[in-house]
Amino acid sequence: MKLGVFTVLFSEKSFEEMLDHVKAAGLEAVEIGTGCYPGNAHCNLDELLASPEKRRAYKRAVEDRGLMISALSCHGNPLTPDKSFAQQSHDTFVKTVQLAEMLEVPVVNCFSGTAGDHEGAKYPSWPVAPWPNEYRDVLHWQWTEKLIPYWREWAAYATDHSVKVALELHGGFLVHTPGTLLKLREQVGEGIGANFDPSHMWWQGIDPVAAIKILSKEKAIYHFHAKDTYIDQEKVNMYGLTDMNSYANLHERAWYFRTVGYGHSQQTWADMMSALRMNGYDYVVSIEHEDALMSIDEGFERAVQNLQQVILREPVQNLWWV
Repeated sequence: MKLGVFTVLFSEKSFEEMLDHVKAAGLEAVEIGTGCYPGNAHCNLDELLASPEKRRAYKRAVEDRGLMISALSCHGNPLTPDKSFAQQSHDTFVKTVQLAEMLEVPVVNCFSGTAGDHEGAKYPSWPVAPWPNEYRDVLHWQWTEKLIPYWREWAAYATDHSVKVALELHGGFLVHTPGTLLKLREQVGEGIGANFDPSHMWWQGIDPVAAIKILSKEKAIYHFHAKDTYIDQEKVNMYGLTDMNSYANLHERAWYFRTVGYGHSQQTWADMMSALRMNGYDYVVSIEHEDALMSIDEGFERAVQNLQQVILREPVQNLWWV
């Protein structure tokens, strides 16, 4: 495995300053945002798509530092009733896939998207209760009329461009659990897999190690985000796990994101790294820092320190004791 970082936290730095900072921290990979929610501070899609010379310089800047690009990330919502943002999300995805092929980056990370509750809806709707029955009707419509048709076409497009689509299993989007990912995959094929982030498993009550095993049976983990979650049981008792308090209001949140090691123990993270290797994932572990209690640098450095202790880097050549 290699240790990397989702570089959006360094958006104030120039591209080369960011690469130098990542290299100095002892990392081996960068995951780069190309637009929509992550922004595009380190990747101008149109500029790079238009210029072979700029693409060569971009790739050389990464490789000359001994780094690699693990994924290009364009998290948006191509299914939203907001036509402007849906189009932006779609166009950014298509361009990101094109650039990934040109740069020989094997993975594009994004969200599945969430549709409205009918064709004339104004806002996205995320049904998570099976009753009253209207919620199931909405969910069925979203899947059959929006989600499956979209990804059947555009997962195939990515495959045609030698790119795997890694959908982040994230609340608020139709694909948010191992089960929803595998359900969509059955319909659209292996062009899609998971960008697996344990922080979004914990708050849904899912054991990440068990989820890794479930997804790995189908070889469906294409990328991995390293982010932690702290569960405040006292607040869970008040608000439940579908807490709608703002992420900025930590005192009232039932759960909130932490940097690696500050929500769960080193042993828990070691168990995840072991499960990844045992089940065939030997790609990049990409740090995502969204800890509201730590500065950019402190949260990043603590995550690096903690993951360096548990990541499994070296391949096993043989079982020398057997």
